Amino acid sequence: MALSFKPIWFDSLGAKSSCVLVRTSDVSILIDPGIAIMQPSFPASEEEKIEWLIEGEKAIKRASEKADIVVITHYHYDHYFPSDLDVYKGKLLLVKDPNEYINDSQRERAEYFYSNLYRYFGDLKLEDIWRKSESKEYPNPLEELPIAFSKDFGDYNTRRKQLLEKGLKWFKNRVNKWNQNPRIPEMSFGNFKVIFADGGTFQFGDTEIRFTRPLFHGIEFSRVGWVISVVIECKEEKFIHSSDLNGPIIEDYAEWIVKENPDILVLDGPMTYMLGYLLNKINLRRTIENAVKIVKVIDAEVIIYDHHLPRERHFREHTKEVWEAAEKAGKTVLTAAEFLGRKPKVLEIK
Repeated sequence: MALSFKPIWFDSLGAKSSCVLVRTSDVSILIDPGIAIMQPSFPASEEEKIEWLIEGEKAIKRASEKADIVVITHYHYDHYFPSDLDVYKGKLLLVKDPNEYINDSQRERAEYFYSNLYRYFGDLKLEDIWRKSESKEYPNPLEELPIAFSKDFGDYNTRRKQLLEKGLKWFKNRVNKWNQNPRIPEMSFGNFKVIFADGGTFQFGDTEIRFTRPLFHGIEFSRVGWVISVVIECKEEKFIHSSDLNGPIIEDYAEWIVKENPDILVLDGPMTYMLGYLLNKINLRRTIENAVKIVKVIDAEVIIYDHHLPRERHFREHTKEVWEAAEKAGKTVLTAAEFLGRKPKVLEIK
């Protein structure tokens, strides 16, 4: 095979993460080297949660030693290390642009992260190398979502319209901030380099790494922010890491995955542990329908269905149609733990 992958740490192993090591005949790519402790509602003791967090940190750091390239899809702590900078030594970092399509909290985290990187690798202060703010026009994101925008939600249409209008106002406020903030520059110090990857394509021999434009982290105008998904191709083999699309909830993102038709797909699931809070039944139905379509249509040899999903005991029941569709279609859909021959932690705990 010209392309292989290994799940390094995922939620099904007991701590929040979606870290994967992808190897091709040209390069090794570590995607989203970060980890966070499970939420209070996760049915395990604090001691167990800490144990799995530490175990995961060690596994990710070991994997980083084998990587040439590090990908960071967004600035949530379960996707990157903000302070353990040895992970990035000698690497090319292909990362989410911290200057636009980013919410306020991730911008703050990014500033902290890049301050650390500039100080550690260049002995510089970020505030000394800010670039001037730039005023740019940003299109309405809904124009890029024709399938979702035209979908009939029946009785929910009126409420949905209200939410989208409110979301667009929030988006315009973010645009004002992006246009006012000083811009964090890319960096290069010796054999360490950072490139903002949004929408970019990078070639390494026969290996092509492509990134999507910024995509919503969940529903339209999700206050959680934006992510970039990753496509890696080598000699007609294709791998996709969706990052945090939450299932995906948005129909256009599902259609993108279908059109790409990867051989290996790492797909995060809906936040079923937040059902009734950050996830309503209508959006859960959307994500299930989208995942079922993906499972039925793509030719993937393996689909890792993990992250967000195995944070509560009943995740299979909440998404049973996806698992049933996989069984009927003869597709291999499983959690990262199961791929590694283990049982998801949330199902082990008594």
